[in-house]
Amino acid sequence: MSVPPSTSAVALRENQTMIEIDARKHFPLGMSPAAFLRDYWQKKPLLIRNAFPDFVSPLEPEDLAGLACEDGVLARLIEHDQANDAWRVRHGPFAESDFPALPDHDWTLLVQDMDKWDTDIRDLLEQFTFLPRWRIDDVMASFAARGGSVGAHVDQYDVFLLQAQGQRHWQIDASVALGRREPTLEFRDDVELKLLREFNPTHDWVLQPGDMLYLPPGVPHHGVAVDACLTFSVGMRAPSASELLGDFVDTLAADAPDSLRFTDPGLTSPRDPFEIDANAMTRVVEALNLLRMNDPDQLGDWFGSFITTYRTAVEPAADEDARARIEIEWDLAHGAELLRHPWSRMAWRKAAKDARLYAGGHVYAMGVRDARALAAANAIDGTLYDRLGPRGRDAVFALLEAGHYRLQLDDIDEGESE
Repeated sequence: MSVPPSTSAVALRENQTMIEIDARKHFPLGMSPAAFLRDYWQKKPLLIRNAFPDFVSPLEPEDLAGLACEDGVLARLIEHDQANDAWRVRHGPFAESDFPALPDHDWTLLVQDMDKWDTDIRDLLEQFTFLPRWRIDDVMASFAARGGSVGAHVDQYDVFLLQAQGQRHWQIDASVALGRREPTLEFRDDVELKLLREFNPTHDWVLQPGDMLYLPPGVPHHGVAVDACLTFSVGMRAPSASELLGDFVDTLAADAPDSLRFTDPGLTSPRDPFEIDANAMTRVVEALNLLRMNDPDQLGDWFGSFITTYRTAVEPAADEDARARIEIEWDLAHGAELLRHPWSRMAWRKAAKDARLYAGGHVYAMGVRDARALAAANAIDGTLYDRLGPRGRDAVFALLEAGHYRLQLDDIDEGESE
């Protein structure tokens, strides 16, 4: 005779099902984007089995190690001495000889911005068009030897963890999503990493290639490689309030005329000349209020400029041997393309009049159709260029001069345009 499950066991199973789904018939989320954003985005974690069915990694561990040896690449090597629970963090670039010297267990190689270095990785982002593109920060790739980990921690941004090769054992503390206690978020003070002093997982899974784990900000999690494995992390841009405020204030101060000052008309003689009284503080607030961005377009231009430069490790650089505009227009008409620099960040916004295109902190005014087309275009060919209005075409060449595009002439005879 079978014993019926207890009420708590049934509830636990229901809660487990609540944050696990198979997406084989509806990948990559297992549901519509609208349902995901309504029920899960920044609310609760979700394990998505078969988010990318039969997934084959476009990257091999050897490729990642080779890239980590290059200048300008943000790479870290994290080693864990399990016997003493000690952690060591090294930063790239690394020497090729560093990797053969490592053991076959308990270390992890992390490389940021893989979507900028590898076109196949960048193509993965096409599966995340249900999110604003300017919200996506980068794709980080991590290779972990057996037992490799970065420890139990929390991220302050949304992240999608896609298993690319091998198996990784994930544990998460979904207490808040399950309506339970708040997790303890105190950090250890004996390691360079921000590792949790206490970690009490509520769920654990082993992810196979093609499985994906979504985590909202603040969910404690811990991943350990079951065998040698690759994981791709699609992380969001989430500037802190202090970062936003700092850049905002810097922009206000830079644009403020010198004539805006603290004033005190109607000043009366104070009872105590050394006291900063309530009237003085009122005038301080009034002086600060003069710097507010009351114009929505001015505020939008600030944020568009900020978010298209936020956390950029590499700045696009102009071509020193740039061709004349008339030559490039001829090139475009005969099969050439302008390719977007992989580090170029673009976004657009409707303004009071027409629209604004933002690229690497710069603002370009143009029509809505042109701004939408350029923000989405990884390449500009003759057909797209011909559809642009005058301001859109002018912006293309301003962006080219700033290094946001590079001319691709492979398929035409350069000599014909001379």
